[in-house]
Order: sequence, then structure tokens, then C-alpha cells
Amino acid sequence: MLKPEAEDGGMLLADPAFRADVLAGFSGRPRAIPARWFYDRQGSELFEAITALPEYYPTRTETAILERIGSAVADRVGPARAVVEFGSGSSAKTPLLLRAIAPSAYVPIDISGDFLRDSARALASQFPALPVYPVEADFMHPIALPPAVADRAKLGFFPGSTIGNMIPSSAVDLLRAMRRWLGTGAMLLIGMDRLKDAAELVRAYDDAQGVTARFNLNLLERINRELGGTIPVDDFRHRALWNDMRARIEMHLVAVRDTRFTIAGCGFEMAAGETIHTENSHKYGARDARILLRAGGWTPIAEWTDPDDRFALVLAEAQAPRTAP
Repeated sequence: MLKPEAEDGGMLLADPAFRADVLAGFSGRPRAIPARWFYDRQGSELFEAITALPEYYPTRTETAILERIGSAVADRVGPARAVVEFGSGSSAKTPLLLRAIAPSAYVPIDISGDFLRDSARALASQFPALPVYPVEADFMHPIALPPAVADRAKLGFFPGSTIGNMIPSSAVDLLRAMRRWLGTGAMLLIGMDRLKDAAELVRAYDDAQGVTARFNLNLLERINRELGGTIPVDDFRHRALWNDMRARIEMHLVAVRDTRFTIAGCGFEMAAGETIHTENSHKYGARDARILLRAGGWTPIAEWTDPDDRFALVLAEAQAPRTAP
């Protein structure tokens, strides 16, 4: 990385955490940027388009499970819990859960503020008697839940296998944080993608229409928009690969030629073939998933899958600490 030049005034409006992560990510080796920065408005809209692709099985598989298990979830969690959804996005699956369990409030949490507010308004119109308290926040950092739900029993909702985007140590840290935020006695309904054929997994993250590629490349366009970047986006291509040793899909942006650019006044160079690692999607076997939850302070109490065991929804409870096994 070269010496920074003077910043222009427009860049002062950028999220300082975004700026810090991008500069650190391009300076490090290997280069990597946290996947949470995909989700500006354009990125959020592209992700919603991804969920409808024929290759992208997780959304339709998880939705089918939710449609089938509503009464079973309601029996387990009981009525009048406040539902706290982490990374709510469009809240497309949420109505299935809300109709099933008769909650007392809904708290969607998302990093993309405009997208969050639009989604919260749309959901509130579907459930006019349900209090909705949107929270714009990055749940990878400490968050404060609205005071209105402080004393209510809570159900965390973490669909979409978003937990798979984190390396296992970070996933455990997040699960422990969720336990602190939701409290002892809370429950968590979490989606987890199963291990399966590598070719099927790669197709899900490298679709024939190129929507996932546009989603990945939008990260560079966001850097240019918000950080005064001069990245030549055409110098990069999307790549998805299966890392069997780490049981995860990886997404990278690959430089197809030697390239130079600046970000926030800092100069960078990348040689052809070098990559920026932008996302992981870890896949879990049934026992792996239960161990991960237990390590995060959650006790699995129920699990539902599709007929082919491609995806799972696990219900876990933040039980009181025990002094013996």
C-alpha cells in the first residue's frame, strides 16, 4: 500500500468501519474483505434476486421447511415471544414464522438501513396489530435491543444459513453474543446448510445468469462509490470454489490482468491471478451443527430438515447454566 493522499469531502460520509475494513483487507495477505459489506441497497437487492435462482436451493428449501413446521415450532416456543431476527433482509420468510407463533413484537436487525426500513414497513402492513421495532445495526458488533422488548421472552430467528458465512470461532462468538442479548430462557431458530455434493454447491454460488457474479462485483462498485475508489471493475472476475479441508464454499474476486487503483486516497497494485477473498459459506453435518450451537451456549431441542436432508432448521434454547453434566 502506498502513502495516503488527501481525502475529498465526499468520502467523509462513508461508514468509517467500512473504510477501515476495506483498507485493511486490501493491505493484508491474503487480501480479504468481510462479507457483511456486500449489503448496501444494491447488494441487498441482488442477494434477493439470488435467492430466486434455480441453482440457489437454500432459500426455497428452508421456506418449504418453515411452511411445514409452523405448528411444531409454536408448540415448542409458546405464544407472546418477541421475535428478534438477525440479518432480516427482505424478511421474506418471516411471515411464515409470525403467523405460526403469535408473537408479541418483531425486531428486525439489518446493516442495510434503507432496505431494513422498507422491509419493516411492508411487514408491518401485513401484521397491523404487531409492534415492529427495526434496528439498523451490524450484529457482528454489540447491539442494544429496543427497551420495549427488554422484559419479554424472546425467540431469535437466524435463517438462511448466515451462520455459515463466519469461520467457526467467529460463529461461536456470535452465538454467545446472541445468548447475552436474548437472555437465559430465550430460544433461537437457526438455519444451517448441510454438506452435499461439491459440484451442486459451486453451482449455487456461480449461477448461469451471473447474478452472483454481479453481487460479488458490486462490492468493488460500492468501494468506488463510497470511498472514492478508482478500481477498474472490468479487471476482476467472480470465482466460487469448494474448500473441502474447511468444508466451505469460498467466493473470490480475481484480477484478470495486472491492475492499479486507489481507495480513499491509498494506492494499491494487484497482479493478474491475485484474489480478494470476499465470502465463506460453511456447510455443517448434523452433529457438527449441534456441537457448534452447544459451544455457543445454546442447547438444541428440536431439528427439522427437508426430505433429502439438504438443509436444517434447528431450535435451540439458552438454558440456565448447570453445575454438572
